[in-house]
Amino acid sequence: MTASASPALASHAAIEDAAVLIRKAERAVVLTGAGISTPSGIPDFRSEGSGLWAHDEPMEVASLHTFRTFPERFFNWFQPLAGQIFNAQPNAAHVALTEFERAGHVRTVITQNIDGLHQKAGSQNVVEVHGTLRTLSCTNCFKQYEAAHFLAPYIATGKIPQCLNCNGILKPDVILFGEQLPQSAWYEAERAARQCDLMVVAGSSLEVLPVARLPMLALDRGAHLIIINNTPTYLNVRADVIIMDDVATTLPKIAKRVFHG
Repeated sequence: MTASASPALASHAAIEDAAVLIRKAERAVVLTGAGISTPSGIPDFRSEGSGLWAHDEPMEVASLHTFRTFPERFFNWFQPLAGQIFNAQPNAAHVALTEFERAGHVRTVITQNIDGLHQKAGSQNVVEVHGTLRTLSCTNCFKQYEAAHFLAPYIATGKIPQCLNCNGILKPDVILFGEQLPQSAWYEAERAARQCDLMVVAGSSLEVLPVARLPMLALDRGAHLIIINNTPTYLNVRADVIIMDDVATTLPKIAKRVFHG
């Protein structure tokens, strides 16, 4: 079964096919990317013209090397993005995934995003494979803090967050270029992908490794695959359902079909 829809409007058939797969699944996993957060006002990184990397060289502003040698450069670049993330609110797509989880249709949300919007929407089992902006860690004594207390003055004034224990610089617990993925989160993501009977890719172009390989782990174990994204992915040829549309409009439509027929 392969259903597809135009970029302008997800077809009734594709929505229905996705709803059927979600209703039947016993171990569904959702993999989300930047496309689920852009409707909440958070820019993505790779879109031509509008993505963050259209204006900045990532290795110069968002690498671990830059953070260690010239942290001021990282914090100057990150300040406006941190403000957008800090003030963002979940959209209808995040809410739909929370509803799926509460109803037992989705076991795990694996996200490439650092914004914490899944948790704000109420999702409980979220695996953040690229880290999170919800916490900061001291680069000197390694003490970890909740980010909210430090982010507000940083966003307002540019003041670099400092440890209350030793005055060391606090690094957001996000994964920078040249930095390893958090091991426990990655193992959990791999395990969820291997054990699922359905994977839903929502708002990810599947271009960033190693996360882009997770759907293949699911497919190799016989899982079904739904892809909801504005642009094609390398796995469209393997998907049961393809919906090339905005996830913030598509997921609520699927949720309506799942819960109300």
